Amino acid sequence: MAMMTMRRAVALGARHIPAAAAASSRVVPLRHMSADAGAAMEKILSAGLLRTQGLIAGKWVDAYDGKTIEVQNPATGEVLANVPCMGSRETSDAIASAHSTFYSWSKLTASERSKALRKWYDLIISHKEELALLMTLEQGKPMKEALGEVNYGASFIEYSAEEAKRIYGDIIPPTLSDRRLLVLKQPVGVVGAITPWNFPLAMITRKVGPALACGCTVVVKPSEFTPLTALAAADLALQAGIPAGALNVVMGNAPEIGDALLQSTQVRKITFTGSTAVGKKLMAGSANTVKKVSLELGGNAPCIVFDDADIDVAVKGSLAAKFRNSGQTCVCANRILVQEGIYEKFATAFIKAVQSLKVGNGLEESTSQGPLINEAAVQKVEKFINDATSKGANVMLGGKRHSLGMSFYEPTVVGNVSNDMLLFREEVFGPVAPLIPFKTVEEAVNMANDTNAGLAAYIFTKSIPRSWRVSESLEYGLVGVNEGVISTEVAPFGGVKQSGLGREGSKYGIDEYLELKYICMGNLG
Repeated sequence: MAMMTMRRAVALGARHIPAAAAASSRVVPLRHMSADAGAAMEKILSAGLLRTQGLIAGKWVDAYDGKTIEVQNPATGEVLANVPCMGSRETSDAIASAHSTFYSWSKLTASERSKALRKWYDLIISHKEELALLMTLEQGKPMKEALGEVNYGASFIEYSAEEAKRIYGDIIPPTLSDRRLLVLKQPVGVVGAITPWNFPLAMITRKVGPALACGCTVVVKPSEFTPLTALAAADLALQAGIPAGALNVVMGNAPEIGDALLQSTQVRKITFTGSTAVGKKLMAGSANTVKKVSLELGGNAPCIVFDDADIDVAVKGSLAAKFRNSGQTCVCANRILVQEGIYEKFATAFIKAVQSLKVGNGLEESTSQGPLINEAAVQKVEKFINDATSKGANVMLGGKRHSLGMSFYEPTVVGNVSNDMLLFREEVFGPVAPLIPFKTVEEAVNMANDTNAGLAAYIFTKSIPRSWRVSESLEYGLVGVNEGVISTEVAPFGGVKQSGLGREGSKYGIDEYLELKYICMGNLG
């Protein structure tokens, strides 16, 4: 679900830190933080969930050359901590650890793996407030959304714990009487998991949960913008009894880490959530060692509001689909297509609803819209708005940086958007809702499908026949009907076309971490 990029390493200083003092010396003193951030960090520290080192073979380690990168609060610019800027050497050691642990972890019974995962789930839930605070500090999303993500992320661990005991094979009726034909499902091996910044917990658990349930071991590379949530989750995994080496975390120099994962013959699968451009590079790089690949890439989600829709339901659903996480999700409604008969009525009600959104620091209870992740994200939104207005679009609400400064941007509604604008063609990844009128069902479907992306789509209609016909006609892996929030651990999540390969969540997501083995037993008499 998002915009992870394998950019240059962000090495903001190199200093050697004794291992015993590393964690405390890299934490910014609380007196240097704002009151809200300091209080939040105090709770996180009290819970023992602030880890600032990578995890390799069950040990918390620094970058071998001592380099670190800063983790900042996007709402304030405050530095929260420094974490290791790791590269190829650390990643190679993490792979070696995962490879050696695979043989013991995969040989445990499904019930034993299930119990460890269930314990991990329990620990995440028992620390959900601290995890949510940590997420809000480093990612910026409002606390309400952060708490929702903790529950959502934990649900993948719980589901994986349950499904670990239901990985069934087959017995095939033989072609000869003295033969027996068996099909086994076995873990694929070491998994390299590369995750984005917009959902720093859920995108990890959605990959690691099923991988561990199947008997695989994992090397996780979280985003350099949001590593603290990943490290806290990994710490809880260790406490739950996930053995040393089964889950490793490295971060820092993205190209080096990615190359190490791709080049290793011990890594048998790459799973990635992020941009389509990076996904293509990972897919190409996996060819040399013929790895399995799961890719959840960018989206360009249409939200189609038909003239028979319930306006209140459509506004509520469209608002949720568009402005969750300040528009920074791959399933956000990127284009809101409204049938001409209700266009003005919908636009009026939608703008009123957007005006009620409260922009602010995610630690404030009333906040419903946090900052964008960084300055580059704001500049991208500005580029899209400028392109649209230069081609005839009109800003109906917002359209500029918020008075709060930093990377805050006003929730925005844009009218008269056409298919030659960036707002129509590409994913804005920000709090901008383009409104586009249409006349017929066929026109709406054609406009919706006019993109290389195919992740999520939404429709609002009271007609059951229309909901079936349109859902089947849309070239997307996910379709929400009269609902703007559709992700759940029990259903398959993934896209078609250039939005990716494979599925996450549900029993189908479990299969992504398994290989089939056919056994022919002969001469049985």
